[in-house]
Amino acid sequence: MSAPYKFNFIPKLVSLWFGMATFCMAHQSIIDAFPEAGDGMERHVIILPERDDSDDLKVELIVGKTIETDGVNRYFYGGGLIKETLQGWGYSYYKMEELGPLGQTRIGVRGDQEPVEAFVRTTSETLIGYNARMPVVVYLPEGVELRYRIWQAGPVEFVPPRA
Repeated sequence: MSAPYKFNFIPKLVSLWFGMATFCMAHQSIIDAFPEAGDGMERHVIILPERDDSDDLKVELIVGKTIETDGVNRYFYGGGLIKETLQGWGYSYYKMEELGPLGQTRIGVRGDQEPVEAFVRTTSETLIGYNARMPVVVYLPEGVELRYRIWQAGPVEFVPPRA
């Protein structure tokens, strides 16, 4: 006869659910302070998790679009994000009015080369501080994608004076 099954995970699961619900509601009230996306625009929101090492972290915002490429050349879009401040609140958000023109290298492509779907990013980089207390809000034209990457600093190195 096997031992009775214990449901000791249920309190932990309920606690986790309530914790996530509270976390999301707190961020939702902040998100509601930001304006709705205008015509032809979409609002993207990143909610970062709490981290003990947040002073050593940065968030890279990557804007681009998935398009069909030739699989050989390097493609890139012009344009970049502009940082704006929500009047009366002091919260920062980022905006791109339009995706810049598509550029590419000019490497010759064989006739039998198959097209490849690829994410093509803008040439500008936006690196912001990691802050889990505030959502990262970005307004982009419809069809433009937002991706992000977390960067972590290494240890601080001492540089002695040199004669």
